[in-house]
Amino acid sequence: MAAVLGLGLCWSTPAAIATENLVFTSGAFRRSIPVADLEHLATTGEARGLLRDVLRLGRQNPEDVSKLLNESVQLPIVLMSRLLNTRIGEAILARLARVLFPLRAPEAGVPALRSAMVLGTYEGKGSLSAISFLRAYPTRELEVSIPALMSLLSKASSIGELVRFFSESPLDGLRGNESQAAPAPTSPAPAPTTPAP
Repeated sequence: MAAVLGLGLCWSTPAAIATENLVFTSGAFRRSIPVADLEHLATTGEARGLLRDVLRLGRQNPEDVSKLLNESVQLPIVLMSRLLNTRIGEAILARLARVLFPLRAPEAGVPALRSAMVLGTYEGKGSLSAISFLRAYPTRELEVSIPALMSLLSKASSIGELVRFFSESPLDGLRGNESQAAPAPTSPAPAPTTPAP
């Protein structure tokens, strides 16, 4: 059943299914927040409704979260798609799937993330932001683990490092695999010295 669902997630399109609600959970705490409220925060820098309460609970500054929501990453779509199917990509997706996963199918977290990243980047013409990711995520209810999320948000610099690693280093490795590596340039041999007369 999980495999069938995973295949369905990978072939979904943003127009057919997109995330409408984020379901924030922490122990017995469970609140549903419309994606429209996140879009409002990204646009205005002001949190409203339950989102305001969630950020207050996590001691997060709405303006800081707004900046994170608006950050976009340039990702070559073909190379990124290939990366997400490598061991490096699977490891990154597995970590993210501990934070974000379909509400009623947590075991499908990895294929859902892969689908959202590829489709969101395609729709964004090579650029992916948190909002475009949510618009492409192939389930209407996305569960968010508050403890895991706050752990990430408290290390914004680490997120930046992860984004740079994700978008640059592994892709450089893939670029090198696409063609035969050029032989390393050899330094010219030193000119022979003539003995002094």
